Amino acid sequence: VQLQASGGGLVQPGGSLRLSCAPSGRTFRTYLMGWFRQAPGKEREFVAAIGWSGVVTSYADSVKGRFTISRDNAKNTVSLQMNSLKPEDTAVYYCAADGNGLGSLRESPDYWGQGTQVTVSS
Repeated sequence: VQLQASGGGLVQPGGSLRLSCAPSGRTFRTYLMGWFRQAPGKEREFVAAIGWSGVVTSYADSVKGRFTISRDNAKNTVSLQMNSLKPEDTAVYYCAADGNGLGSLRESPDYWGQGTQVTVSS
């Protein structure tokens, strides 16, 4: 599975951005998908994940109520809608995929995509 993330950019505090991830491969719908981020000088951290059917989701406490992860298996895309952005959301965001379970995804995903920069600043 190859992952291509896009949609990052510069946004003012309180603004919104939508990230997209386009996995390749015929088995996309069997993978859990997730987003991680890494801010300068910090370790990479889990942001959100979504199950195979798109019904089950999981979020880091820091983004609950502001970020929404979704997937469209027919279009082979996973999205992260980010609202009410804060300066502390500034980071490189990575898409990830795992064929096992949420715990496996959060600990060590099978696949990583390249990152996309999100900068929240006035």
